[in-house]
Amino acid sequence: MRFVEALNARLSVIGLGTWQFGSREWGYGSDYAEKTALELVQRASELGINLIDTAEMYGRGNSERICGSAIASDRASYFIGTKFTPLLPLPAVAITHGYKSASRLGVQEIDLYQMHWPNPAFPISMQIRAMGTLLERGLIKNVGVSNYSLSQWLRAERALGHPILSNQVHYSLLSRKPDLELVPYAQANSRVIIAYSPLEQGALTGKYGVHSKKTGVRRVNKFLRPQGIAKAAPLMEEMVKIADEMSATVSQVALAWLVTQPNVVAIPGASAIRQLEMNAASADLELSDKQWETLASYRPF
Repeated sequence: MRFVEALNARLSVIGLGTWQFGSREWGYGSDYAEKTALELVQRASELGINLIDTAEMYGRGNSERICGSAIASDRASYFIGTKFTPLLPLPAVAITHGYKSASRLGVQEIDLYQMHWPNPAFPISMQIRAMGTLLERGLIKNVGVSNYSLSQWLRAERALGHPILSNQVHYSLLSRKPDLELVPYAQANSRVIIAYSPLEQGALTGKYGVHSKKTGVRRVNKFLRPQGIAKAAPLMEEMVKIADEMSATVSQVALAWLVTQPNVVAIPGASAIRQLEMNAASADLELSDKQWETLASYRPF
C-alpha cells in the first residue's frame, strides 16, 4: 500500500468509504451491517489501508457505530475521518456533534473531522469556528472540508487560522471538475484531495450495461442511465484495453488513474471482502504516462 503524507498526517492512497454501512438506501441488509461491514474494516487494516471514512449522517449514526466497533481492538492502525452535517452550523452545535461522533466511534480523538458541505445560509467563518475549538480541546487531530470550492477552502483556512488538511470531493474519470483548481492547490500546498464516488457507484467497473437492473441509490445515478452509459462508452473501451494490457480490472484502472496523482486518495466502498482486496491492489498498479494521459483526454461529461 502506498501513502500520502501531508502536514502531519499519513493516509493510505486507497481508503474505505462507509456510506453503505447501516444505510437503508443501499439495500445491503442487516447481515451486511452486522457482519460484513465489520469484516471489511478489519480486513482493510490487514491490507495496509488505514483511511476509513464515515459521517454522522450515514445511516443516522449507524455507520459511525459500526466503524467504532470494528476498530476498537486496534485503534492505532486506523486514520478515521468523519463528517459534521452543517444543517445548523453554529459553533455550539458543531462542537456538540463532534463529541457525539467521537462517542459513536468509541475514540478519544478523531483523526479528521470534516464539514460535510458548505451551508450557503451562514458565513464560512462561522461554520469553521467550532473546528478551532475542537482542535484546541484535542478532540480532533486534523480539520477537513467536503464539497468546497477552492475559494471556500481558502476562506475557511483564513478564518480557522490553521491549515485544513483535506477537501473531500466527487472525483473520478467521469467527474473531472477537481482537475481545474483543487488538485493543483493540494499538490502545491501539502494538502489532500479525498475522492469520493471514485467508481461512480459502479459506472466505472464495467459491470452495468444499458439494460442492467439498478437498485437503491444507483437508480438515480446519471452515469448509470442509458444516455450516460452511451456517453462513457469510448472511455470504457479504452479502460478495458488498458486493463487487459495490465492484467487488471477496469475498476483498478479507474482507481489507479486517480491515486497515481500526488496528494490524491480515493475512498471506494465495498460490498464484499474480495472487492475490497481488489480495490487495495489498485494502489500498486502503475499506469504509464501515456496510459494516464490517454484516459485523461476522455471527457464524456
